[in-house]
Amino acid sequence: MTTSVVHRAHMKWLAALQAKGRVDTPIILDIEASGFGAGSYPIEVGVAMPDGALHAWLIRPLKEWTHWQDSAEDVHGISRERLQNEGQSLQDVANELNELLAGRIVYSDGWGVDRTWLAKLFYEAGVIQGFKLDSIYSLLSEEQLEKWHHTREEVLQETGMVPHRAGTDALIIQKTYLFAVLPKSQRSKKGVA
Repeated sequence: MTTSVVHRAHMKWLAALQAKGRVDTPIILDIEASGFGAGSYPIEVGVAMPDGALHAWLIRPLKEWTHWQDSAEDVHGISRERLQNEGQSLQDVANELNELLAGRIVYSDGWGVDRTWLAKLFYEAGVIQGFKLDSIYSLLSEEQLEKWHHTREEVLQETGMVPHRAGTDALIIQKTYLFAVLPKSQRSKKGVA
């Protein structure tokens, strides 16, 4: 994944926060899928690491994975043809996720669906998942939870990031979490110094 100006700024901001010991940054995982409901499957996994590094994998669907919703493609913009041409095998994606995330707790804002798609990925790959997936909301206070959607909109407005690709979404979730837990004075590079 290429590093955008927004992503580089996020990495610098995280480094400054961590240098001052101001926050523990969670690992975030996000999944894009072929659609919703029975028969849907993961097509892209994105991970934002504590240092802001992003990892993303397109997944080549199995032949028997036929569920496809055009409305989902309209949102994420990934065609089935692109997955066939550029996607990695389930085994490669599962093994690379395990290598990157071994023994760690990883967080998602769509835990209910993401855990199902992640389980499908690992089961069909024949690989045992070597990390735990939990809900990002488990890390938030009631007040932070109530403001989550407003905080996410603030992040989108400040960064100009466009959601619905797994890597970008993981970064958006990570930054939203940090905005939710940090005082306003520390939300910019100026407030970190």
